[in-house]
Amino acid sequence: MPIKLPTTLPAFTVLRREGVMVMGADAADRQDIRPIRIGLLNLMPKKIQTETQFARLIGATPLQVELSLIRMTDHETRNTAAEHMEEFYRPFAEVADSGEKFDGLIITGAPIEHLPFEAVTYWDELTQVFDWTQAHVHSTFGVCWGGMAMINHFHGVEKHMLDHKAFGCFRHKVLEPASPYLRGFSDEFIIPVSRWTEMRQAEIDAVPGLTTLIGSPEVGPCLVEDRAHRALYIFNHFEYDSDTLKQEYDRDVAGGTPINVPRNYYPDDDPSRMPLNRWRSHAHLLYGNWVSEVYLTTPFDMAEIGQRSTDWRA
Repeated sequence: MPIKLPTTLPAFTVLRREGVMVMGADAADRQDIRPIRIGLLNLMPKKIQTETQFARLIGATPLQVELSLIRMTDHETRNTAAEHMEEFYRPFAEVADSGEKFDGLIITGAPIEHLPFEAVTYWDELTQVFDWTQAHVHSTFGVCWGGMAMINHFHGVEKHMLDHKAFGCFRHKVLEPASPYLRGFSDEFIIPVSRWTEMRQAEIDAVPGLTTLIGSPEVGPCLVEDRAHRALYIFNHFEYDSDTLKQEYDRDVAGGTPINVPRNYYPDDDPSRMPLNRWRSHAHLLYGNWVSEVYLTTPFDMAEIGQRSTDWRA
């Protein structure tokens, strides 16, 4: 089944060209099924790039997915055209006022990790989003800073500044092989990492109910399950395109910002050579498994989201 997107959204053309099944609203309405409704709260500055990355991953399952783009209410982006934001995004306040519910919600990262959480201009509204998910979203996926912010809000786990940026492709290990989110995973695999902060395993382990599913001896915990809040928190970037780390590296070099060559990314660590994507298959596995779990456990009647689960394993 395809992912339902507006035909004028840039991701529609990009994904169709890649062979991803995409469908406009008219065609989707003719199918007599309930699509899985997933929201994307996009906090990244390059909105279009991020939309495409996540739509590619959640649109690769056999289920019909309806993607809704959401933004913070009063925060204005400087990196994406106002016309694009007006046409495709709804402010969170409007979504909350509507009372609608979602089977899944992805909350992206944001390049503000050097700030204390409370210093972020939209922090108060973002905490409202976190609390709103408990009654209006069946399963929430917090990514990078978004995941750090969410685990901090619900559990008080702090982020810590690193002495140097964790930057590159790092080997990770499956820590909970029985998890349905890791179905089909290899024992070890590569994930792109790009952050100046970390969450510490000992502090996560000290919180009852948090389970680390993926971790790395070099860059620490990566994927954490929070069953009580029906949430996953991932601190690294399975969604990245092949050249995303390159874009970040080239940007810093051009701007005179001190930056190391991303580790284990370019062939022979040579920035003049094109990087190879070695994480794509596991990225599709993780997000495909998440969408499948949402489908298997969410109530058919969306009014019951946040009230009960139809998890057949319970």
